[in-house]
Amino acid sequence: MSSTSTMSPDSTRIEKDSMGEMHVPADVLYGASTQRAVLNFPISGRPVPSEVIFAFARLKTATARANQTLGKLPKPKADAIVEACDEILAGLGDRGGVARHFPVDIFQTGSGTSTNMNTNEVVSNLVCLKHNAPVGSSKDAAYLEHDYAVHPNDHVNMGQSSNDTFPTAMHIAAAVEIKNQLIPAVRDLAQGLEDKAKAWDEIVKIGRTHLQDATPIRLGQEFSGYASQMHHATDRLERALSTLGELPIGGTAVGTGINTHPEFSKLVCEQLSESTGIAFREADNHFESQHAKDGFVEVSGLLKTIAVSLSKIANDIRWLGSGPRCGIGELKLPAVQPGSSIMPGKVNPVICEAVMMASCQVIGNDAAVTTGGLGGVGSLLDLNVAMPMMAANVLDSIGLLAGCCSTMNDKLIQGLEPDRERCAELIEGSLAMCTSLVPVIGYDASAKLAYQAYAEGKTVRQLALEQNLLDADRLNELLDPRSMTEPGE
Repeated sequence: MSSTSTMSPDSTRIEKDSMGEMHVPADVLYGASTQRAVLNFPISGRPVPSEVIFAFARLKTATARANQTLGKLPKPKADAIVEACDEILAGLGDRGGVARHFPVDIFQTGSGTSTNMNTNEVVSNLVCLKHNAPVGSSKDAAYLEHDYAVHPNDHVNMGQSSNDTFPTAMHIAAAVEIKNQLIPAVRDLAQGLEDKAKAWDEIVKIGRTHLQDATPIRLGQEFSGYASQMHHATDRLERALSTLGELPIGGTAVGTGINTHPEFSKLVCEQLSESTGIAFREADNHFESQHAKDGFVEVSGLLKTIAVSLSKIANDIRWLGSGPRCGIGELKLPAVQPGSSIMPGKVNPVICEAVMMASCQVIGNDAAVTTGGLGGVGSLLDLNVAMPMMAANVLDSIGLLAGCCSTMNDKLIQGLEPDRERCAELIEGSLAMCTSLVPVIGYDASAKLAYQAYAEGKTVRQLALEQNLLDADRLNELLDPRSMTEPGE
């Protein structure tokens, strides 16, 4: 991060804010307030995620248009702000990238004030450059006489406070990423699992409860359960979008809406809905939406649930693919890389392991978000002061889950194959096959048969035939594993 102690006078320019002069790197678009934050928070070296910055650009566009509609901001100034925000949304590639101009650490002021001011300064300086004025001119009286000139506070931040813009931006960022990245990835994985469930519906295998043999189940039935988990995940994400759709914008400092127009929030939400395709709406209660972040905690919990679902699917597949000769071996995992540096021919469940590690991280992220929402930690009287951290963790979870779903589908599910012979072998040898005999010979006789078969190393079918418990046709009918997976048919 930049520091005045490492910058020569030739590499800096002097800018002013309400606290006085600051030396700012000459080649950046931010100003004095941002530079103070850079110096104040050398915590992690990780800037606020770019998704939040893009959300701020969307938000500043919407606020400019809303203020224009309300007659508070002249059209040339609104147009200038929108054009600058469009450049931010394009990534500032020809100016060194977003990270170069938005350097404030995640671990900053808990309201995100530094990031809001960072955005205001960058937008106003982009307008300066557009009109061939020096960076930093946005507070000069002579420059501000131009109809297009914008001041970072008076125009870019008009009708706003960091206390309502940052919580709004974090909602926008999370909602956009869920809609554009995570939901499509979850749906693709659900379809991949659904395809396997249908293709493998006729494969009968042994079920397992408590990691012990249980009654038969079809491989397709197991995979239909995994597909259903992902369908439920999609439903959870739709609920998350609804929760994130409620925006605090318009509450300004503490939720009262001081210094803004009563129709401002409604107009901003309409602009955002149109630009993102997400149904945003004004908060029912601005005091709740700014003083607490319960909705964001809820969304993080939904993401955690999806991580738990993925861990279940990944773990089951690695168990069913264990072996290939000395484990369960009912599934054949695709060989995506050598499994060992010492054991040739080994195929490890590496995709499963990666997904499970990422799931652990999402659960950890949720713990941080939950703590950030706690009263006395992040939620203090009339403002939550852990929002940058909460936003970063939720966005990290969204990215991890999207990556897991895509990788799991592409690298694991698509190439996964059943070992039909192994499935048949294990089901025939299972002692749980005697369960279907209970209605005919009773529980005690069936249990005795199972124990004796185990002791003598025989199958239930072999021993029942030897003991003439039932005639062969009736026995084969009762011990048909397929029929055990279709009760009542």
